[in-house]
Amino acid sequence: MPHSTRGHGGNRGDRGRGGGAGRRPGGPRRTGRPQDLVRRTAFDVIRAVETRDAYANLLLPARLRDRELTGRDAALATELTYGTLRGRGTYDAVLALCSDRELRRIDAPLLDVLRLGAHQILATRIPPHAAVGTTVELARSVAGPGQAKFANAVLRKVAGRDLDAWLAIIAPPDAEPVTRLSVAHSHPKWIVSALRDAVGQAEIEDLLAADNARPRVTLVARPGRATVGELVDAGAEPAPYSPHGAVLPDGDPAAVAAVREGRAAVQDEASQLVALALTEVPVDGRDARWADVCAGPGGKAGLLSAIATRRDARLVAADVQPHRAGLVRGAVDGRAG
Repeated sequence: MPHSTRGHGGNRGDRGRGGGAGRRPGGPRRTGRPQDLVRRTAFDVIRAVETRDAYANLLLPARLRDRELTGRDAALATELTYGTLRGRGTYDAVLALCSDRELRRIDAPLLDVLRLGAHQILATRIPPHAAVGTTVELARSVAGPGQAKFANAVLRKVAGRDLDAWLAIIAPPDAEPVTRLSVAHSHPKWIVSALRDAVGQAEIEDLLAADNARPRVTLVARPGRATVGELVDAGAEPAPYSPHGAVLPDGDPAAVAAVREGRAAVQDEASQLVALALTEVPVDGRDARWADVCAGPGGKAGLLSAIATRRDARLVAADVQPHRAGLVRGAVDGRAG
């Protein structure tokens, strides 16, 4: 959680792994080499998160479709994107020891390339020499030949140890506990402190590790518009807690007709339960108007809007950021204001 995995942005139109004949507006720099669209896609989404306060879970599926990445390529792009974002705090600590420049003095796009490379080297089954080579080529296309040489030198040092060996250096057992946990599990210190206060020292490490585990995709069937049974028929499994939730074991959520048509959506089960809990609060008088005053990007608002419609109520959903408000507008039905 050092960074949100938010992602929302435009589309760069390269098709296929070969990258096409030339550069399209906003697309990768032409280098004369075939573009590695898997890693380029992961990089583009990571940059959108960094620079545009974007939502990775919204942007990545669209990029995968636009670039026609499917199957193993789509799975790898997904792992590289989310894994790099989740592990950023840990990877930055490793990169700081492997670079002769302070991280703040490395150009931001190049630093994201290095993080992407560190994730491949330390947390995937990609052979280190392949991870270094492909990342150096990405650095060349993003930042030029000189920076590619720098990336090569840094990543070769990263590849000199595995993750456990690096953790023994950057988060040793005798380090201050909150600092050690923050680096080892890539969580900001304030979050580590708050969670430790909530669950106690005995459980905090397991909680942080679980928070970094790769999540399954959870769908929500918006009441009155789709049913859990419809999602199950499409290959999902009923969620354990939310009456409107279903877990998709694998595949593209947009392949599910209800999701594609906006009658269902991707929404974490905990997010569903928070929204459902609010609908059970007793009110005096007519249950006519609900408010979600920080509604972006619209997951909870979409569920609340569907429930409000069935109760003859109206949801007022708002967000201070215009682009987040736009996402909310697309998530709710006609009875939301």
